[in-house]
Amino acid sequence: MRPVDLAREHGLSTQAVRNYEDAGILPAAGRTLHGYRTYTPLHAQALRAFLALVAGHGHQTATSIMQAVNRDAMEDALRLIDESHAQLLDDRRTLQAVEAALRDLAPVPQERGDTFIGPLARRLGIRPATLRKWERAGLVRPRRDPQTGYRVYGAADVRDARLAHQLRRGGYLLEQIAPLIAQVRSAGGVAPLESTLRDWSARLSARGRAMLTGAAALDAYLACRPAPPEGVRSRERPNAAADANGSR
Repeated sequence: MRPVDLAREHGLSTQAVRNYEDAGILPAAGRTLHGYRTYTPLHAQALRAFLALVAGHGHQTATSIMQAVNRDAMEDALRLIDESHAQLLDDRRTLQAVEAALRDLAPVPQERGDTFIGPLARRLGIRPATLRKWERAGLVRPRRDPQTGYRVYGAADVRDARLAHQLRRGGYLLEQIAPLIAQVRSAGGVAPLESTLRDWSARLSARGRAMLTGAAALDAYLACRPAPPEGVRSRERPNAAADANGSR
């Protein structure tokens, strides 16, 4: 099988296939007497597995998984897969926390007017120092009274502070909360974020399905691979990329 035959199935260039081999994503190819690469159904299955893994785990992680598999470091490969699944689960929990925080966040009527740091801190049950810390992290952006210099929190600031308070109680870090607060501001409030959250949920579901597809393709590739040499520890076996480069 020529590089072009392997590439055509997936709409890739022959150079991409060569690059994948050189990177250790594919096992080392055989060579003709004239030095041309020759591939087998094993290489085709490896390429299918890699592209399927990319959809669920991302290019970098998929590359690391295939590199580990091709050097017979299965424990490393499985750990990478586990870590990717754990990240997906963490993302799902973050989404759930955000949805719960937004659901519990009652609208702040505009007629309530402005408030200052002390009354807002008492309303939330936190210290004023906490609000100042949130301000430094960009979670709240109160304006300053031009005469006294005191912080003045408008309705939108109160909303942001309450949302930050909900998420902090859920155990989320300030750097995790800041992007959501920015989304709330850019959307003009909480209500417009409903479509964003639906899209976020759909993307997580698609990622989970893609991980299942990638697992099936990887399992098919593993079933085709020859057993590693007996008595050779997986971490000591040469990397396929090194084999490929050495056979040029």
